[in-house]
Amino acid sequence: MTLTMFTLNAFYGLALAMNMFIIASGLNLIFGVLRVINFAHGMFYMFGAYIVFTVAKTWGAPFFVGVLAAGAALAAIAFVIERLLLRQLYDKEHLMQLLFTFAIVLLMSDAAKMIWGTDQYSVGYPPGLGGAVNLGFVILPQYQLFLCVVGPLIAVAMWFVVDRTRWGRVVRAATQDREMLAALGVNVPMVYAAVFTIGSALAGVGGALAAPRIALVPGMDATIINECFIIVIIGGLGNMWGSFLGALAFGFVVQFGTVLAPNWQDVLPYVLMLVVLIIRPWGLLGRPETGH
Repeated sequence: MTLTMFTLNAFYGLALAMNMFIIASGLNLIFGVLRVINFAHGMFYMFGAYIVFTVAKTWGAPFFVGVLAAGAALAAIAFVIERLLLRQLYDKEHLMQLLFTFAIVLLMSDAAKMIWGTDQYSVGYPPGLGGAVNLGFVILPQYQLFLCVVGPLIAVAMWFVVDRTRWGRVVRAATQDREMLAALGVNVPMVYAAVFTIGSALAGVGGALAAPRIALVPGMDATIINECFIIVIIGGLGNMWGSFLGALAFGFVVQFGTVLAPNWQDVLPYVLMLVVLIIRPWGLLGRPETGH
């Protein structure tokens, strides 16, 4: 493989990784605080992609207005779901939570078919990001370069909010002991609602940002939720920087696997996950579960 080909594939792998990180970070945030494995996360991603299609292509609004609309719409949907339904299940066993989120998947899947039908859609690159950057020895598409930048920016923003703000300290405290936090006068239910809303909004934004590089079809949620689980398991459940590393590993394995072992490209991420779990069952940056 020449230097040009290696650079180009590494670049595409990084772009894929950063887009996947945005989506998976929302899933990881929800699990880290609420301890809920949200199977509906992939459906939130799909709705985000469809919403940016409607806003940007059907209504003619700017692409990034569609991205913001996707994030806002999924935040609103998630807030309603959490306040009316999910909050009743936090003290229930995980099976009940899994069945609930799977029911949300079925309902939203039917809703998506009613709204957008079963046709395949596409979204063009936003103005100003449809060209390429010539580095002399390789030409890089501008939109993928944009994804390579926005992913780390979101990672740093999440780190700052969670680790350097009062709200972040409250969120971390809710993860450890919500009863004690409530006794201190903090409105824990609203903290949980905010976390679920933010995590779901990240799925919507990730879906909207993925729309220009993928085909929008019913069932795309099933693929993305599997990939998100691979990423958060590799990185360590509940660890944001672990998700970042997991996304990088996933992106590079998928991209280089497509070139070097095309017959194994769908299997390689699972092989990577298996190897990580054998070496570190709790993930790259995760911590072993301790009894309470």
